Amino acid sequence: MAREIRCFARVAARLSFSGAAADLGMSQPAISQAVARLERATGVRLFDRDARTVRLTAAGAALLPYAEQVLESAAAFAAEASRLARPVIHLAYPPLAGPLAARIARRMAARTPSVSVELRPAGRAAAAAALDAGEVSAAILATPAPARFVTAARFHVTVDHVAVPPAHRLAARAGGARPGELAGLVVLTPGGRRWEGLPGHPRMVPDDDFAAALDLVAAGAGVLPIPHLLVRSVRRDDVVFVPLEGAELRITYALAWSGERVTNDLLALVQAMQDALWTR
Repeated sequence: MAREIRCFARVAARLSFSGAAADLGMSQPAISQAVARLERATGVRLFDRDARTVRLTAAGAALLPYAEQVLESAAAFAAEASRLARPVIHLAYPPLAGPLAARIARRMAARTPSVSVELRPAGRAAAAAALDAGEVSAAILATPAPARFVTAARFHVTVDHVAVPPAHRLAARAGGARPGELAGLVVLTPGGRRWEGLPGHPRMVPDDDFAAALDLVAAGAGVLPIPHLLVRSVRRDDVVFVPLEGAELRITYALAWSGERVTNDLLALVQAMQDALWTR
């Protein structure tokens, strides 16, 4: 029946049996037979035709939208079945690395179209747990990653701003703040990392979640060293981003995976990430 419906819809679009035959790569008699079978099955006449013209009947015009819906659903079914049949690489990543994760997925689609990449945003703890459980194939983690994982394709993110509440004394520093000016302040540290050489009283923030840490900044719970990558993408009225001069802070990330689950598809992902880091 799907073949007959496709022939009916193509003839309706072209109002030509010969045109439909050319579009579908079939003979004109085969198109005519398919339409005739559909007319017999439905009990209605779909076209009025003579030697020169083809016209939809009222019944044919009424049924055409349903035919188009059937064809769209069939195409969506085939596309989804094809997607599900492809091997899938699940990649966990911190929101900070979202643009990179997207580039990796595009690289994989171009280089290894037979493999699908599913992206999963996750903080450090959640990503590590998903790796252990085999729920993701690889994860972008801040280093040092847990020793049980293999890592490659390291990259650095410069931390060159500090987020403060709008009423904070540093908020008006258009020329930026110096590390020494953080002395005596509560300095938030997402993911349990310590900012080496940065004064202040560290306060650990669970997981590697800068968005949650910014909520603490807005609440007046501390100040937050933050990468410029996030400064460019975050728009909030309750925090101010002040340049941090001379701190030389950075976060190192790497692609991590379980050494017990190495596949050719995973190695292709590693190569795609290395390519994404070197080129745009």
